[in-house]
Parts: sequence; C-alpha cells; structure tokens
Amino acid sequence: MKKIIFSIFLVTAFNIDAGHHEGGNSKDWEINAYTSAAPAFIGDHATVIGASGKVLREGTNGWRCEPFMPMPEGGFKEPHDAAPACSDANAVAWANAYKAQEKPVLDSDGWIWMLHGDLGVDNFKPYTDGQKNMGHKHFIESGAHLMLMPKNPSSLDGQSTDYTNGGPYVMFKGTPYVHLMIPVEGYYDYQPESAPK
Repeated sequence: MKKIIFSIFLVTAFNIDAGHHEGGNSKDWEINAYTSAAPAFIGDHATVIGASGKVLREGTNGWRCEPFMPMPEGGFKEPHDAAPACSDANAVAWANAYKAQEKPVLDSDGWIWMLHGDLGVDNFKPYTDGQKNMGHKHFIESGAHLMLMPKNPSSLDGQSTDYTNGGPYVMFKGTPYVHLMIPVEGYYDYQPESAPK
C-alpha cells in the first residue's frame, strides 16, 4: 500500500505519465522536473530553460534551472535522467564554460543544486558524464547533492577527493573545472557500493 501511495505521489509531483508525448516531455513536466532539483523556495522562483535551450518560464530570483543532459528521443523517463540543475548566476557562468570546454571565469563563488542527482562522472576526468559502463576507475553516479563552484580553484586545494566517506569532497581536482561536491540525504541511492561502510 505504501508503494502505491508513493507511486501516486511521484506521478502527481512530476506528471510522469502525462509528461510524455511524441517528441519529448511536456512543458509542465520539464518545469516541474528541473525546478525540483533545488529546494522549492529556490526552484519555484527560478528561470527555467528547456532541453531545447529555450526559456520555458522567466524567474525572479536570479537562479536558473535546466537539464544537464540532452533530451533523448521520446523524452526523459524520470527527472534523474535529465540530471537537472538549479544554478545561481556565477554557477551559470561555470556551467556555460564547462559546456563550451572553456576556462570558467566567475565574479564570485557559485552554487548548484542537483537534488535529483546526475548520471555520473569519473571524479578526476571532466567530460565522462554518463559513461557508467566505460571502465572509469573513479566513477560516481550521484544522488542528491549541492555543489560549490569556486572563483579561485586553489581555494579547494586542501579538501579531500574521497567520495566514499559521506563528507564534502573535491571533483575534477587539478583541472579548471574543480568544484566541491556536498552530498545530502540520498546521495548514494544510485551507487550504494560507494557509500560509507
């Protein structure tokens, strides 16, 4: 009975069944899925960018929510598949630089919420996104987390790179894309073998 109620909640919250149509997900599904990557007090007022790259909804708080993965034919099955992220203005600059394979230039530290997690990456190798079965040695498919994108990458030099101890850790150390991962409840849901023992 609990599973049935939880399933009804998921369908209602993310319009999972109604959110698919020929060619992709509906606008309402995209808005709900991407904005719920952050706490509601952020996501409810954020600008939403669709998988098409077009603005689906203008926001009022300076944050931007969008998918980090391209939409597959037929649309995303669930929000996790989209790797949705909600970023402040500085983190938007970081994300744009990462996508363009350019060095990020930030005015200040930036923040990104990813409460649906992502499809994973090698902790030390940028551009291995979603390559879970490619034999990467330090691959972690993340559940819910918050990220700090530093204006000064060297500010993270003393932080751990160990993603198995449950604490904040550095990803992409030694690259222009170094950032701090901050796991929250559910972080190891997609890769329980990496959870603290």
